[in-house]
Amino acid sequence: MWKGICQRLSEKLNSDFNHCTAQLLQVPCSSAAYLLQNQQHQLFIKLGKPLDYHYFAAEHFSLLHLAEAQCIDIPKPILLEKHREHSLIALPYLAFSSASERQWLQLGQQLARLHQHTSQSQYGWQEDNYIGKSVQINSWQKRWDQFFAEQRIGYQLQLLKESGHSIGDIDAIVSNCRKLLKGHQPSASLLHGDLWSGNVGFTLSSGYIFDPACYYGDRETDLAMSELFGRFPPAFYQGYNAVWPVEKGYEYRKPLYQLYHLLNHAVMFGQPYLDSAKSHLVNLDV
Repeated sequence: MWKGICQRLSEKLNSDFNHCTAQLLQVPCSSAAYLLQNQQHQLFIKLGKPLDYHYFAAEHFSLLHLAEAQCIDIPKPILLEKHREHSLIALPYLAFSSASERQWLQLGQQLARLHQHTSQSQYGWQEDNYIGKSVQINSWQKRWDQFFAEQRIGYQLQLLKESGHSIGDIDAIVSNCRKLLKGHQPSASLLHGDLWSGNVGFTLSSGYIFDPACYYGDRETDLAMSELFGRFPPAFYQGYNAVWPVEKGYEYRKPLYQLYHLLNHAVMFGQPYLDSAKSHLVNLDV
């Protein structure tokens, strides 16, 4: 397997990978992760089964779109492939270290500039993709309240129901979510889609975002996620607001946007997040 992979990487990068080392990494990743290196390059390889290809392909597609925006650094994909016995995505290996306050401030500024990419008149994405291991539905919609209530909250509630968990009447919850967002029709910003601390890293020279679940939607959803599992440092939000200040009403909408990720975690990981999602629903009165 590695022989063929190294041969294709050699051709792609015009660099000899036929004499390289592959080190299994202990990182939070749903597939096996390797550091593959020769004398010139260090690569981060996500290696999975053939059925994992659709996850890698969605990640590849999102990363390329983020790269095209030229606002914020991402690990630009090098190779995406599917074979009979495996599938993989190859990215540059990035040696992360602790970040300075200035780096967090710059990352906030860069995210705001990314969100200013508002070329779409509707909400959604060119294809359905993935939030973790869950499908993320991205059919184009003209109304934000309808898009988020149905394709984010409603779909996750349906997944929960199919897994044997019910936390209320789906139609009623979706209807109430639409009411909470009534009249809110934000610009359709290019979003990372899964912006928590585990998907952000810093080298000595720059901040990076990775593992995206991109779509065009309300920029506040990225910010809400950044506050859910350990809030980013204050400098990040200072930088963001210096470029594009958050609108009035964000604090009101934030718990609803966070509910989406709590529901998704409940689908993937079960009871602890299910309890958190129930508490969020009670507090939102939906």
